[in-house]
Amino acid sequence: MVQGCIKLLSAMRPSYLMHSVAALSLAGLLSVSAAAFGEEAKAPAAPVQTQTAVSSAGAAAVPVPAAAPAAAPAEAAKPKNVDPVLNTGDTAWMLVSSALVLLMIPGLALFYGGMVRQKNVLSTMMHSFVAMGIVGVQWAVIGYSLAFGPDVSGGLIGNFSKAMLSGLISFKAGVPIYALFQNVPTEPGAIPEYVFAMYQCMFAMITVALISGALAERVKFSAYCLFVLLWTTLVYDPLAHWVWMTDGWLFKKGALDFAGGTVVHLSSGISALAFLIFLGKRRGFPQERMAPHSLPLTLIGVGLLWFGWFGFNAGSAIVGANCSDAAGGLAGLAFATTTIAPAAGGLAWMIAEWIHSGKPSALGFGSGVVAGLVGITPAAGFVQPGSAIIIGLGAGGICYLGVMMKAKLKYDDSLDAFGVHGVGGTFGALITGVLATVGATGLMSGNVGQFVTQVIAVVAAGAYAFIVTLIISFILDKTIGLRVEKEDEIMGLDQTQHSESAYN
Repeated sequence: MVQGCIKLLSAMRPSYLMHSVAALSLAGLLSVSAAAFGEEAKAPAAPVQTQTAVSSAGAAAVPVPAAAPAAAPAEAAKPKNVDPVLNTGDTAWMLVSSALVLLMIPGLALFYGGMVRQKNVLSTMMHSFVAMGIVGVQWAVIGYSLAFGPDVSGGLIGNFSKAMLSGLISFKAGVPIYALFQNVPTEPGAIPEYVFAMYQCMFAMITVALISGALAERVKFSAYCLFVLLWTTLVYDPLAHWVWMTDGWLFKKGALDFAGGTVVHLSSGISALAFLIFLGKRRGFPQERMAPHSLPLTLIGVGLLWFGWFGFNAGSAIVGANCSDAAGGLAGLAFATTTIAPAAGGLAWMIAEWIHSGKPSALGFGSGVVAGLVGITPAAGFVQPGSAIIIGLGAGGICYLGVMMKAKLKYDDSLDAFGVHGVGGTFGALITGVLATVGATGLMSGNVGQFVTQVIAVVAAGAYAFIVTLIISFILDKTIGLRVEKEDEIMGLDQTQHSESAYN
């Protein structure tokens, strides 16, 4: 049981290579030191509330090893592994964070749905909702095991030992015993692995749904459903293993990705661009005006995305650096940066648009908010508030230029999945390697190697996602076809794909 629980640490992300070193004094005070990618830095003492939360859970007290004799200081500093004990406070926060991330998907549906023409609003929203169904089942059957199961291929993919979420519950004399996810093996705090698995499931759901923004208004629903299944299995699951698994090759290189800059946003944005090569442009693009049919829906979607993003980023503190509790200081930092960066991103986009076109638009401000959220995601727990402002301003401005680039290069990314998520995810991953100061150091702190590692991670993840998506798209195009017929596209996908209408 203990060995099984310790294996749960394999789900930790690359930002979390630290292992807390605990030693108790005779007075029972706890101090922690952590190693961050080769550079040692003292961490604050473990908060008392962690131990209090464990006690309040009604769990048995964890025996504390006595301090080593003065004659053996090296022995005294050696980490002492302890058995995981359920922490109800952390578990509650992770349940809430999981629900917040799930809420982002209806938020994304509204965000995308408001930006298309009236005849395609339901089909566009269905792209987000059906991803919840397909990935929800895929993740339980095989996805979680491929992403977070023990490695079988030199850091590329997990095995099938956790297929159907097996091994997360056992029975002793008819009493259920739940496997626990323990972030730091020298601290007792833990949450049920079921909670961790479902938290990661929400990430998988929304990642593939982000791609749908580029495909709107002309993709076959049947082709999209198959794409969701294939892409999640062949692209998302391996990338999650590379970056967030202790055996993953990018994890071992020390790549920083707090909550999904490369795994979620870069991969989805670059994959959207690859899919467009075979899908082609909407009929009439760019000559015909294709204005959003309901910007209020889009702005409501922006608000729900921002709200849910607190679970996306602050919830990722469950495996944070120098952090044995999910609902602690690191979550607070991530919460703060997830407030500041999108605020700056919205202002940056609005000002850039104001200068460029003469008027600030509601859609522009909302897009800037999303760009700021994308930019801060990989850095949320690695940077301080001042850096979050810089990241938000940079993401808003750069993503605005990324969207403007669409007109010059003449590709039809319907709802700017690449312009916002591909460009913003790349920027966020790279700037993390420049500005990181919490739990890791970046280029501005003299750590050139960290920036080089971020470049390697961006190139590797982007190239893999692009190539595999090209293959998937090619196969689907040559078998069942990617596009609806001309008449169906003109009539609208709500009627031709779903026999429904958004407004009667």
